[in-house]
Amino acid sequence: MKLYFPLLLLLCFLLLGSSLMDPARAQAKSKYCSDKCSTRCAVAGVQDRCIKYCGICCEECKCVPSGTYGNKHECPCYRDKKNKKGKPKCP
Repeated sequence: MKLYFPLLLLLCFLLLGSSLMDPARAQAKSKYCSDKCSTRCAVAGVQDRCIKYCGICCEECKCVPSGTYGNKHECPCYRDKKNKKGKPKCP
């Protein structure tokens, strides 16, 4: 009986840790953002980076501009997000 608790605890830890480290889950948290960012980043030179930052911006702003470039006036939150250097964060 004493052996079951540590094994159960270890199993829970492993399951939780693996789900948190899954890059697919980290990049696309919602179907809406996943679909919108796939469209937005369709012609990007570095698609994985574009999808990552688009996904972050989409989750925070709840919108993604239409098309593959520009149209940021459609989503002011997306447009106004800046990185540490003061440049636009969202693709």
